[in-house]
Amino acid sequence: MIGVISDVGKKRMINEDYADYFISPNYELYIVADGMGGHNAGEVASKIAVDVIKEYIKENWNNHSDGMLLKDAILAANKKILEYASNNVELSGMGTTVTACLVLGGYTYIANVGDSACFVLENEQLVKITKDHSLVQELLDSGSITEEEARNHPRKNVITRAVGAYEVLEVDIFKLPDRKENKFLICSDGLLNEVNKEEITNVLISYNNEEAAKQLVILANEREGRDNITVLVFGGEN
Repeated sequence: MIGVISDVGKKRMINEDYADYFISPNYELYIVADGMGGHNAGEVASKIAVDVIKEYIKENWNNHSDGMLLKDAILAANKKILEYASNNVELSGMGTTVTACLVLGGYTYIANVGDSACFVLENEQLVKITKDHSLVQELLDSGSITEEEARNHPRKNVITRAVGAYEVLEVDIFKLPDRKENKFLICSDGLLNEVNKEEITNVLISYNNEEAAKQLVILANEREGRDNITVLVFGGEN
């Protein structure tokens, strides 16, 4: 069972997040993207990214090095968004975060660009796999601010990498052994800005994947729902 919800939240007029998944006999693919840019540009960028990644994986899953497949799919999305923006002046400057999981060949590959995140719940312990590409993360890494200060930092939404922002893009890739009992959460920062790690853990433990996604979105909206909220939960169910 897959739980996936993308919600506009309580403060925004447009949902610039986009999520999708694809399950075949050969692989599983799960993606969350959080778009940015003026007007509807973020909404366009996030959908292009997800669609291009899905199509690239479909066409190349069996003739590609596993470790590079997800990275190259995201680079293809980066190229497509840049081309699309260059031909549509009103969409200039658009981009998107991407966090994706590819289950293939006995491993789960996780890729991220930006500050959407992937967590794994293993033995009731929630571990963040990805690392944010953001100004606040850089300040944390340098010791300039504390974790408490990071949670409420006024420039929390400033990211340092985005798909579609630059011709040269660095993509982080993580590789985990595929364990069916592990549950995964991919989410946009609209969830993490409102709901803490302990609360997320409790929800993932207490509910099946579909209901967990619903409960996390409800919880984020009960706080302030300041941003779009996208949650995708998979795995861990027999």
